[in-house]
Amino acid sequence: MSGQGAADEEETHGPIRVMVVDDHPMWRDAVARDLETAGFAVVATAGDGPQAVRRARAAAPRVLVLDLNLPGMPGVQVCKDLVGSIPGLRVLVLSASGEHADVLEAVKSGATGYLLKSASTEELTDAVRRTAEGDPVFTPGLAGLVLGEYRRLASDPAPAAADEPKAPRLTDRETEVLRLVAKGLSYKQIAERLVISHRTVQNHVQNTLGKLQLHNRVELVRYAIERGLDDT
Repeated sequence: MSGQGAADEEETHGPIRVMVVDDHPMWRDAVARDLETAGFAVVATAGDGPQAVRRARAAAPRVLVLDLNLPGMPGVQVCKDLVGSIPGLRVLVLSASGEHADVLEAVKSGATGYLLKSASTEELTDAVRRTAEGDPVFTPGLAGLVLGEYRRLASDPAPAAADEPKAPRLTDRETEVLRLVAKGLSYKQIAERLVISHRTVQNHVQNTLGKLQLHNRVELVRYAIERGLDDT
């Protein structure tokens, strides 16, 4: 939690630190230039998987803009290697592929969002900003696919554990925030709905993650759906 808090604190005092990973130099440079123009701090770029892992660990970006099709190591493996090892890191996949299997694999590897390369510069910069805030960002049509997969996974019977500990007790507000997260609302939308600040929403989510011993929003949504909170 302390690493996450430090990362949040850092972002309030400077531009969001971003790294761009793509094996096409012209595309990579163009994305980096667009993000810098929009006010982001592009702290590193990389053109292959192993290079991406090395440079990300050295540069510690807040958001990794990641292509899936990389030489040396696929993007999903880069994501798996880095998410959790860099405090506060969030991954936005920027890919030419809209194949459902690619989207689901990216999300399961820890990506926060998935944007197609057909997106406009404005859509990209907005997606990076929202990803930094912890919001799931998907090209229209893909969010429903991911939520549907969560529902399918949640419907699979989990192995019974005789000594399974009692579920941690959440406050009414934490449960309310969790329910809205499961419905796919962004932190900003939740804040507006509950008439509280964006930071308060983030604090409730972080507290809930700690109580449930979960690591990210992906696991949190699945937890909520398994308990039917998205239908209430």
